[in-house]
Amino acid sequence: MNRFKENKVFMGLYEKALPDNMDLQQKLLMVRKAGYSYMEISIDASKGRLERLKWDKIKINKLKVLMEETGVPIISMCLSAHRNYPLGSSHKELRNKGIEIMEDAIWLAFFLGIRIIQVAGYDVLMDELSTEKSKETFLNNLRNSLKIASKLGIILAIENVDIFSADSVSKILYFVNKIKSPWLNLYPDVGNLNAMKQDVLKEIELGKSRIVAIHIKDTVEGIVRRVPYGEGNVDFVSIFKELKKINFHGPLLLEMWAEENKNNYKIISSARKWVFSKIMKTGYS
Repeated sequence: MNRFKENKVFMGLYEKALPDNMDLQQKLLMVRKAGYSYMEISIDASKGRLERLKWDKIKINKLKVLMEETGVPIISMCLSAHRNYPLGSSHKELRNKGIEIMEDAIWLAFFLGIRIIQVAGYDVLMDELSTEKSKETFLNNLRNSLKIASKLGIILAIENVDIFSADSVSKILYFVNKIKSPWLNLYPDVGNLNAMKQDVLKEIELGKSRIVAIHIKDTVEGIVRRVPYGEGNVDFVSIFKELKKINFHGPLLLEMWAEENKNNYKIISSARKWVFSKIMKTGYS
């Protein structure tokens, strides 16, 4: 615990920044070695990660022991599986699968001690038309999910994503304001905002009272993934000044993806130092 008290910034690492051929123990140890405070676990639509939602008590307890032994907690979950199984889809099978995924994710989070589930803001598939009906269906399924999450003390936090219906904080704030639950909040991705040509500082200001965590990544217009830090055009110094202005001191999550045949430890370690240098320029901590 003392290690966390010493860290001025509670900075975490996205699990996918680490190679898939590493087991969870190896990943947690590398996260610690690279100087991060925690890891965000990924539940995407791949078979292996969806299987995590059906873990028995033995597998859950094994991961809890690993967190204790490595000193690296998993405090958040990136639930991106809804990109493939959106809660507002007109396709009943996809929608029902999305509901099942959400319920299982909430229970897994509860048993692992995860506090925040990032909910991808996809009300429909990428190639499906978002409508008032799809938004209402998305909203209703969120309400039902919150009946479980709130009882278990799990925060659901919506992420702005790369589709028109959810490409800004202001658009996902619509759902938060409609439901009005302390257990439904915002998890902005500043890289996505930048890539979708949003006014990043204005969007942060709009959501300031409901932001529980921030995804930090570099992007360029139209490209939301795999842009190395410093090679995109995200204005990190201005963003950290804005976070300081709104008095946000929640978790900051660096989102990266592992690269084959590269030194991923060096990449994640350098990325943390690079982002931290931007934070230090602002006096934000």
